Amino acid sequence: MFNPTILDQITQRLADNVPEGLQQLKGDLTHNLRANLEQILRDMQLVSREEFDIQQAVLQRTRARLTQLETRVATLEAAAQQAPSSVEKT
Repeated sequence: MFNPTILDQITQRLADNVPEGLQQLKGDLTHNLRANLEQILRDMQLVSREEFDIQQAVLQRTRARLTQLETRVATLEAAAQQAPSSVEKT
């Protein structure tokens, strides 16, 4: 879902900014930071750019189809109003 290289870069940047006294724990800290970052991103329920683009294309097609159907309904309604009523009054 997420690019592992980007997660590694973010994790490394965070670990590099740890105070010198905690540098001994850098390996554990890097691992824990990455795990926490992945969990946070999962909890946010983000989607990948590819998934977003696919859904955007589906939405565009749906909107285009809706516009076509609205036009068709309007045309049919106009034709129905202009046609003489075939229902006889009793």
